[in-house]
Amino acid sequence: MITVEQHLDRVLAAVAPLAPRRLPLGEAQGCVLAEDVAATLAVPPFDNSAMDGYAVRAADVAAADEAAPVRLRVVADLPAGSAARPPVEPGTAVRIMTGAPVPPGADAVVPVEHTDQQAGPGALPATVQVRRPAARGAHVRSAGEDVPPGHVVLRAGTHLRARDLSAAASVGHGSLLVHPRVRVGVLSTGAELVPPGEEPGPGQIPDSNAVLVAGLVREAGAAAVPLGAVDDDPEALRTRLAHNLGRLDAVITTGGVSAGAYDVVKEVLAPLGEVGFDQVAMQPGKPQGFGVLAHPHGELGVPIFCLPGNPVSVFVSFEVFVRPALQRMRALVAEAGPRPTLPAVAAAGWRCPPGRRQYMPVVVDAPGEDGEVRVRPAAARGSGSHLVASLAAADALAVVEAGTAEVAPGDAVRVMMVP
Repeated sequence: MITVEQHLDRVLAAVAPLAPRRLPLGEAQGCVLAEDVAATLAVPPFDNSAMDGYAVRAADVAAADEAAPVRLRVVADLPAGSAARPPVEPGTAVRIMTGAPVPPGADAVVPVEHTDQQAGPGALPATVQVRRPAARGAHVRSAGEDVPPGHVVLRAGTHLRARDLSAAASVGHGSLLVHPRVRVGVLSTGAELVPPGEEPGPGQIPDSNAVLVAGLVREAGAAAVPLGAVDDDPEALRTRLAHNLGRLDAVITTGGVSAGAYDVVKEVLAPLGEVGFDQVAMQPGKPQGFGVLAHPHGELGVPIFCLPGNPVSVFVSFEVFVRPALQRMRALVAEAGPRPTLPAVAAAGWRCPPGRRQYMPVVVDAPGEDGEVRVRPAAARGSGSHLVASLAAADALAVVEAGTAEVAPGDAVRVMMVP
């Protein structure tokens, strides 16, 4: 057997960030930025009003107060988006809405609440009484005060969120150079599988792995491409892979990697020499396969992760090996390595397999009075790679090193939090 670290090192050495592509903003969310983004526009692009009110000359209203308001003649109306440029001359004002450009001659905005006019829709008044003074620059947002042209607003390596895309749009960008979303083919194997929701026949089970893996892929920020399921038929597997590799960046298979007579994945891929199959010193997830398949168009190869068939094994294998690899392919370099663990205390005990690191699905209880995080097995029956129902309750995986025969209540453990 090899160690978990040896298999993970082999995986990470074989994958790299996808080549950058320019995508429209609407398609870039969740991708990783491949270059710095600098402003091509000032933000705001022109002096504009921060309030609904009246654009005035500050000198005209310097003496205004409630007892002695200043009356100004209203010469124009400026809604947001207007291209009009009515001048503000001594003794005049322009009604202005939030975001509208400040007209020439004006150097302040008086909020409507500081006048004799009512807020909201209404006919343009002939005059307005200003009841409070407004200093020069009051309620005026100056051009470029938020972002000047040329200022870098986003750095390469940013994991793009909605607010990042909004920032890019505000400074003049309609597309960004990003590492695109990883397209991951999800393929189940086994003659016993039927689609979810279909009534299983004798000896059949629902294909829960397809749902599990596709969901994990999406949670990892990649795009899941369902490839369905194939029977234990070598030619069917070859055909399914050959027909789909050209549109994929990676493939995940489940099942067919052990030592059974019908382990089709191992039968098809091992002789090609492109995929290696190992026994990894972990429980669950001991049988693992990984390699890089030739791309049909001569481009970079397509990594393929060949996971065991039991759902808990699939889940653990994904979290330990596949998620870090997908993060590297997405260019999230800081997350492309061994998953971090946190200290915890076992609230209940369980037994451990000899000679293998254990990844036990656990529930995280509320911290006790001492502040310690306590965990207990998610399944009442303990550890088992087939106990898929326990995954829904699990908050974390307790990581117990090889050589530990049993975890007793009160023992210190390390936990890997899972989404």
